[in-house]
Amino acid sequence: MDVSQYLEIFIDETKEHLQSLNQQLLVLETEPENSETINEIFRAAHSLKGMAGTMGFKRMQRLTHDMENVFSEIRNGKMGVTAELVDVLFKGLDALEGYLSNIQASADEGTEDYEDIIEQLNDILNIGLGKAVNKETKTTATTVTAGNTTAVETVAAAEVTAGANKYKELPLADYEKNAIIKASKIGINAYGITVYVQEYCILKAARAFLVFKALEGMGDVIKSKPEVQDIEDEKFDLDFSVVLLTKDDLEKVKKTILNVSEIKDVYIEAISIGEDDLTEVKEEAAAPAEEAGLRNNVQNRTAAQNPAKQQASKPVVNRSVRVDIEKLDVLMNLVSELIIAKNGLVSMNTSEKGAKTESGFNEQIEYLERVTTNLHESVMKVRMVPIESVLNRFPRMIRDLSKSLNKKMELYMTGEETELDRTVIDEIGDPLMHLLRNAADHGLESNEERVSKGKPEVGSIFLDAYQDGNNVVIEVRDDGAGINVEKVKKKAVEKGTITSEQAEIMSDKEIIDLLFRPSFSTAEVITDVSGRGVGLDVVKTKIEALGGDIEAKTKLGSGSNFIIRLPLTLAIIQALMVELGSEKYAIPLGSIQTIEDVAASDIKYVHSKEVINLRGNVIPLLRLNDILDVPGTKTEQENLIVVIISKGDRLAGLVVDNLIGQQEIVIKSIGKFINNNKIIGGATILGDGEVALILDVNTLV
Repeated sequence: MDVSQYLEIFIDETKEHLQSLNQQLLVLETEPENSETINEIFRAAHSLKGMAGTMGFKRMQRLTHDMENVFSEIRNGKMGVTAELVDVLFKGLDALEGYLSNIQASADEGTEDYEDIIEQLNDILNIGLGKAVNKETKTTATTVTAGNTTAVETVAAAEVTAGANKYKELPLADYEKNAIIKASKIGINAYGITVYVQEYCILKAARAFLVFKALEGMGDVIKSKPEVQDIEDEKFDLDFSVVLLTKDDLEKVKKTILNVSEIKDVYIEAISIGEDDLTEVKEEAAAPAEEAGLRNNVQNRTAAQNPAKQQASKPVVNRSVRVDIEKLDVLMNLVSELIIAKNGLVSMNTSEKGAKTESGFNEQIEYLERVTTNLHESVMKVRMVPIESVLNRFPRMIRDLSKSLNKKMELYMTGEETELDRTVIDEIGDPLMHLLRNAADHGLESNEERVSKGKPEVGSIFLDAYQDGNNVVIEVRDDGAGINVEKVKKKAVEKGTITSEQAEIMSDKEIIDLLFRPSFSTAEVITDVSGRGVGLDVVKTKIEALGGDIEAKTKLGSGSNFIIRLPLTLAIIQALMVELGSEKYAIPLGSIQTIEDVAASDIKYVHSKEVINLRGNVIPLLRLNDILDVPGTKTEQENLIVVIISKGDRLAGLVVDNLIGQQEIVIKSIGKFINNNKIIGGATILGDGEVALILDVNTLV
């Protein structure tokens, strides 16, 4: 059995349980009597303990076992929830996340025992139950080895079920009986073993694997029922039987098996077989060689155990996506239709003359186009993941920041169900964390300052996600002091980022955009939270790398708003193909509002820049020929084709030479070929093999 196949499931489920525990603890902190939350935490801790035990992560199992113990008493009404307990439990969750990080990096939980957390949990438990905190007892308790934490299961296992020795039903072949006889001659024990797993066991096959692994470390498993393949496929109820040849004694074997978590019971007995039991006796001449091989095999097992463990250590790259089965059904249906369409075209190509008509061919092409479009949408949906998986960790972070900064604050989130491409989900967490930490540290005023300004003492931070056309917008805003534009301007002049003359003519937006420059910070005091000047520029770089953009809006005294726009998908988009001179360009359809035919006489000038008045809106005109320096002579036209694009509430008109039409395009990275031009978001290959550049219109508005 390969443990890695369970490791990915373990990592996914551990993340979910840790997230659930974090959320439930936040609820418990404000509602300490909430029995539903207490039960939920108990269940999550119990599941986590069982899973860690199954995978052999003893330290993780031990910590969750102690957390579960505390909640068991709380659930039974024997003790209450205190602020100190919640703090310790949060530390425990951090420790578990540390274990998980190690497991993801190396398939090993590491060597940190977190004795301080376990000690605090036991102290709280003893005090809660009215027991004196005995240092000696405490020391004994904390020096219990990780393996002994399965004592709970061992006690349960003490109830031996009558008739549990199912190993006796194993049909032994003569060669297996021979092996047992020869083993006994050289002092190797043969044991018949029946192992029972707990009824609530979730990963039976994984636990059976751990039992097999432990037994194979001590000797040879010569028989099993069900067969090993069936056990791997979890085709067994709650028990399985094996015959083991080993030099170890019966008690050691039993203890080793019971050390595997969620093993309910073990029935083990020495097997004795006489030569009379054989229906066919092998030639004695072969015996010495077989015995020697058997002896060496058993002796080498233990020696080989440790290197085997080392080989198992490898980085775990977990990039899986859980997909709703209905989405897969749709995908399967579309693939079926695709095959039908292909067969139709093949049939037309090979059919007799006369059957191949132009209208029939066009129908097949239209059918194929419809299927591929639907297929594309379905594949994109499969890649989409709710942003909730990223946002869920932030309430806990804000809670910790509130304590460390000594500021009262609340986080309000909306739009957690908004879906984003999995690639974006993986990357967006860090930028959002930077923005939230900035909002908590720089954005919100101190409690006293807020009260003196007539604001509520508790500051508010908002995190809103929503879909806007082909983009997902994430806003991080606060009701704090806002950005002091004059202060930013002064700092920029002091740092030499801009000159005094430039500062005079720059708009407020341009000044605020200076905050996204590398190493630019207005923080007077550098804290552990933020203020080292390595925040917003990193955020901007990351967002732009994802094909998105970020802008800041602020009102002095009322708060700030950072708006992130991200593309829904990164691979295939609908685009409007346009011509500039002899070159073709693609404009993402999601950014286009309308296409207008504007008379040259309607163009006006504001501050020497071309604008048009479109149904009451004054929209700046951008001549793409000039911006992109497209070669070719331009003739003055009476009417201009203007593509109106939008970015939030801002509009701009792009002047193009010709419209080609709407097309579904595949975005290809252009790498470093056009490194410095942010107007170009990528390239695509057209049906005729020609390459067209894709415009990133967000940089133009």
